[in-house]
Amino acid sequence: MKLSLFLLSLAPALALAQTMGDTLRSVVVTGERAAVSTRHLSQNVSVVGRADIEQSLNTSVLPVLSERVPGLMLTQRGLLGYGVSGGAAGGMTLRGLSSGGAQMLVLVDGHPQYMGLFGHPLADAYQSHLAERVEVLRGPASVLYGSNAMGGVINITTRRPAADGVRTHVNLGYGSYETFQTEATNMVRYGRFSSVVSLQYGRTDGHRPRLGFETWGGQARLGYELGRAWRLGGDVAITRFLASHPGTVDEPLENADQRVTRGMASLTLSNRYDRTEGALSVFYNWGEHFLNDGNEPGEPLLPTRFESHDEHIGINLHQTLRPWRGATFTLGADYFHFGGNAWNRAASAKAKDNKIAAERINEVAGYASLRQNIGRWLTLHAAARYDFHEQTHSEWVPQFGANFHLPKQLDIKLAASKGYRNPTVREMYMFPPKN
Repeated sequence: MKLSLFLLSLAPALALAQTMGDTLRSVVVTGERAAVSTRHLSQNVSVVGRADIEQSLNTSVLPVLSERVPGLMLTQRGLLGYGVSGGAAGGMTLRGLSSGGAQMLVLVDGHPQYMGLFGHPLADAYQSHLAERVEVLRGPASVLYGSNAMGGVINITTRRPAADGVRTHVNLGYGSYETFQTEATNMVRYGRFSSVVSLQYGRTDGHRPRLGFETWGGQARLGYELGRAWRLGGDVAITRFLASHPGTVDEPLENADQRVTRGMASLTLSNRYDRTEGALSVFYNWGEHFLNDGNEPGEPLLPTRFESHDEHIGINLHQTLRPWRGATFTLGADYFHFGGNAWNRAASAKAKDNKIAAERINEVAGYASLRQNIGRWLTLHAAARYDFHEQTHSEWVPQFGANFHLPKQLDIKLAASKGYRNPTVREMYMFPPKN
């Protein structure tokens, strides 16, 4: 039985570029997979730049977004970090649809980032030292990005040096409850070669006993321009955090500890000519999780600990053409392989481990998008995606839109689009719903 969820939206929007500044005058890539002005998108896109990220002094990019993106709400855990499982925060809600229900998608350089078993994003993996800018698309974006993009998309673009030379930045911070944050970034550009290496560390004791948090992470990104129009780039990143959950004031907990490691790597070959641009990219995301739900003070330790390994492998190919005046035509294809293993690890050597799931799923999709400017006052958009999931089978995703460009930079945006998500491995195999 197919478990996919569907969303059909028809949303008018008025946007005044003179008052919204950078948000609506920017050139973005999230709505088209190619550089396009936000005035020609039928969806609403907000942009948060590097200056805002640095000014916030947060190790995570999410608090910066919640302050600057209309309609985006974020739950905070404490002084630092978000955690997972019991006591977790970092839940993102955009236009009523949440990341916890796998209805919002987080991308890093266009690559999906979510736990392969549970389908939800992990807030502590999105570190501010990675981000040059963040684009937030509000509304369904499944036609370009597939499952999980029902409520919107957060696309984190990683940092690249803009000019030749060597630049190093170090930020240090210390505050209450033994809270310490540091970040160091080195950027090099020499001719056709560029590199970015970042390291980050943070810790806090928290404002309550047993609410401590510690995180560290790093990223290395290399790029080389093969010619005037071609570029090869690759990156690796890792984030590890340790968190504890004290329970509520009325029902305290002990030993509710979490250890999570997330890693990602990608390789991209991109091209950019006067009338066409595109890329072929391969990415690999993985995670290791140890979760102890804890026990009440004075009570025995729990007999098992939850452990899991998940992975998400993908290949994306897309090319955007400008075949005639005012037209933008995009063709793309995706392949995804995701899943993992989960088990309850026995705390005693005499007891046996209990396997919960060991599943892998494949998914392939193709999509096409056409955007046409008609004179100075109108932009029309039509797109469609065909997605084949190994378990839920085929899905058609249409999208239509129109932009009316009125005088004084006043835009009226109309969009009708379908958003969907496939059931997660958790829902299908680990803890299936009774109904």
